[in-house]
Amino acid sequence: MLLFTQIIFYGACWLTWDSNGVTRQAILLDIPHEKLYLFGTVLWPQDALVLAYVLIVAAIALFFVTTLAGRLFCGFACPQTIYTMLFTWIEEKVEGNHLARMRLDQSPMSGKKLLIKSTKQILWITLALWTGITFVGYFTPIRELLAAIPAWNIGPWEGFWIFFYAAFMYLQAGYAREAVCQHMCPYSRFQGVMVDANTQTVAYDFNRGEPRNSKRQEANAGDCVDCGICVQVCPTGIDIRNGLQYQCINCGLCIDACNDVMDKISRPRGLIRFMSENQLADATPSKQPQKRLRLAAYAGLFVIFGGLIVWTMTHRDLLLVNVIRDRGALLRETTDGHIENVYTLKLMNLDDNPHTFSVQAEGLPGIAIVGQDAFTLESGAISPETITVSVPDTV
Repeated sequence: MLLFTQIIFYGACWLTWDSNGVTRQAILLDIPHEKLYLFGTVLWPQDALVLAYVLIVAAIALFFVTTLAGRLFCGFACPQTIYTMLFTWIEEKVEGNHLARMRLDQSPMSGKKLLIKSTKQILWITLALWTGITFVGYFTPIRELLAAIPAWNIGPWEGFWIFFYAAFMYLQAGYAREAVCQHMCPYSRFQGVMVDANTQTVAYDFNRGEPRNSKRQEANAGDCVDCGICVQVCPTGIDIRNGLQYQCINCGLCIDACNDVMDKISRPRGLIRFMSENQLADATPSKQPQKRLRLAAYAGLFVIFGGLIVWTMTHRDLLLVNVIRDRGALLRETTDGHIENVYTLKLMNLDDNPHTFSVQAEGLPGIAIVGQDAFTLESGAISPETITVSVPDTV
């Protein structure tokens, strides 16, 4: 998931798209020109309803996953988790494992210690700055942004967001880490209302593990040897053996650690595993639809709003027309016996391609347009055009 999400984030801004012989960035939120480029599709402020539907679908998908498997998003795809993993990976490669880092921190200052600490900080700052540049690269074309940075020929908001995003990531992933999940994330506070007795979460098999066999000599003791490794590897520092807690992000690190211990003592794996409350109580998990109405409701809403996105995108009006009558004169009579009114048409081409639009007048006998009645607009162009409509005086 780390590779999957970060390849998309760091790589998508470098994709290009050819539009009418012009190569542009494939994914770009062009705020000054009020456009969102998504490959061959251009969205405008008038398409804000699509964004609302996308956000609703994302929320419903999160609720669905939570009902199905707890905080799986938190443990495997949350940006806080992903970036913390990147920062800790750098820290481990530079300073060593946990024990090596403790020894380094406790040792007196020396040239070697200063070099190691400085290397880690430089790599952290480099990653944070590149992430900030990538983030801004979705609003300002990434190639133009990189070309402008050496001479600092960028706007104030671009500079602000590069450093703000980088500093935020540096502090959150480098130092706050699990404190964000415990004290700052609102999702952990209301996840409990979305789970039920069949939700698969990380859990400790109490029936198999208790009573704990800390000395591994008691005949009737459980499989848990009370080594405490599951607590040590937990990013939020909880003891999963005390039951499900809101701080648990379902990352599964305690499962991996416990399985390693079980292998060493020749016991079956799975003392800690993904299981539901019903499974934990040795009950058969119900698969009847009426028992999981919440899951069915989320799935139904997901399909409904997903369908609304498809329907809205396929029924978008790519031409906006605003008709304004000339209020300076009610009408005018011509020498050839016609009555004319003058209108201003504001035409807006919302497509990614240029189009020629033809204007016609209907509804009265002999009604016609005087002068030009066809107009060519480039992609995204807004063109005010003056139109004269004429009818015979006998109408």
